[in-house]
This record gives sequence, structure tokens and C-alpha cells, in this order.
Amino acid sequence: MRAIRVAAYGGPEVLRLEELPVPEPGPGEARVRVAFAGVNFIDVYHRTGLYPLALPFTPGSEAAGVVDAVGEGVDAVAPGDRVAYAGQPGAYAECAIVQADRLVHIPDDVALDLAAAAMLQGMTAHYLTHSTYALGPGDTALVHAAAGGVGRLLVQLAKRRGARVIGTVSTEAKAVLARGAGADHVVRYTVEDFREVARRLTDGRGVDVVYDSVGQATFEGSLDSLRRRGYLVLFGQSSGPVPPIDPLILNRKGSLFLTRPSLAHYTADRRELIGRAGDLLRWIAAGELDVRIDRVLPLAEAAEAHRLLEGRKTAGKVLLAIGA
Repeated sequence: MRAIRVAAYGGPEVLRLEELPVPEPGPGEARVRVAFAGVNFIDVYHRTGLYPLALPFTPGSEAAGVVDAVGEGVDAVAPGDRVAYAGQPGAYAECAIVQADRLVHIPDDVALDLAAAAMLQGMTAHYLTHSTYALGPGDTALVHAAAGGVGRLLVQLAKRRGARVIGTVSTEAKAVLARGAGADHVVRYTVEDFREVARRLTDGRGVDVVYDSVGQATFEGSLDSLRRRGYLVLFGQSSGPVPPIDPLILNRKGSLFLTRPSLAHYTADRRELIGRAGDLLRWIAAGELDVRIDRVLPLAEAAEAHRLLEGRKTAGKVLLAIGA
């Protein structure tokens, strides 16, 4: 089978297309013929060694496809099942070995590309808005990168929860996308100070929660945008990691809460995994959730997919078409 391999940490150029033997599933595992793999910032973190994996490895933490073999003791899925998953490396390949209890069934009326595009980013948006800080009517949320893959889904789910949403973007084209997702107010951070806008729109009080996937470039401003006892939910670092801070700053700025959550901790229980994925796939099937696919590239162009993602040249999901 064809697969992308990383033999040394580094830039996109370390992503190499190779031929590997087709793997066999062990006990509790299933082999998935991958149709589409999602490209995410966690793949970049794995590639650079920020989140190190043992070398060499096949990157990719999200995919959709069809089960073609199962190991001993597997009864959750069977060959022929259309499935999707997130959170296990190895998706940039024609075949992936996945723990069977991490697979979710895809409804017949949901296309494989949409399922692949929704799993990691969609479940991230779900746990952020439903669990990490459970939004409700009367809440105001500030969403950074509101036109991105997670950002647009975050905006939509926040609106489903009844919250008011302020989104930040870099360009007018991305502002259109954020408004289309339902954002009540959109800030172009290249021409406006999002802190000032957040304070103005809340009569000086500050927002209830900031969902921040940008990290270093927005961290201080995110803290300054919060109300007393507000929540900064830092779930990414596309601009780089946040330097160490003195926890006393949280006290000085209003007894703030800071959390750095992970999808793995919000889907560790299979019932929770199925619940989150089931909500997303049901909303997609009903036309109630818009998953925007920015572009689809062939497996051999995985390096280009990473360059586009890191260069912030995407507005929506990037997929690798593998066995589609």
C-alpha cells in the first residue's frame, strides 16, 4: 500500500510517499481502507516533533473509509461497514489499523468526505461548546480564527446553544465566511483590536469565554477580553506555543479560568465518543451543520497540504483523497 512516512522531524518536505506492506489487524483492531484523510494542525505538531511520535511514523489522525478486515474479538464493526474515526495516527495511507472501539458508523446519507472532514474538528467544536464551557442563552463567546475548519463549526454550534458570537478573522473574504456561519459580529484583527471590540460589545464587561486556537499571538489579548471569572479555552497554537506564565496573572485580571483541553480526554469513553460523533453526523445528514471543505488533494501532495495549512491559506477543511 501507499503511505506517507516521516523518518525525521522537520518541515513539510519530510513527508515522503512510500510503499509499505498491507498491515493485518490484531485483537480488538480493524483495518480500514481509507477513502479520505483529514489534514489538521495536530499532524503538523507530530511532523515537527512538538507532539513527538516514535520515528518513523505515518501521520494523520482522522479518516473515513470502509472496514475490510477485523481482528479477533471485534464485534463493533464488520467488513463492509462505512466508518470514520479521529485521534489515532496513521491516516495518511491506503490502509489504517484502528482500535475498533474508536470507529463510528457513518449514516448512509452522509458522504465519506463530509464524515472525514467532520470528525476531529467537529468533535472538537462539540466538546468545547457543550462541555469545556457549556454555552447557553445569554453567553457571549469570542472565537478566534472563526473562518477556519474548527472556527466555522464552533460558530455554528455556539449559535445552536443560543450564545452570541464574536469571531476574529484576518481578511474580508474570511469575514464573509464567519458571518455565513452565524457570527453576530466579526473583527478583522488586522485593522481592529479585538480586545476593544469585545469590551465595547459587552458594555465593558468582557466576554464569558474565549475559544483560542491561535496561541502565542492572541493569548494576552484573549485574557484581556474576558469578564471577571471568565474562561480562556486554549485548544491550539497555530501561531506558536504560549510562553510560561505566572498563574497570579489570572487573579489580577479577574480570577480567570484557563484550560488547555484535548479531544482525547473528551472522547475517552466510547459512549461519549458515539454521542458527540452521532450528534454531528445527524446534524450533517439533516442539513443543519455546514461542513466546508476548502480543497481536496491527492495523497502524494500531503506536503503541499501542510504548507497551505501552516500558511493560513485555507478557509475550511483540507482533505487527502486516498481511496475515493
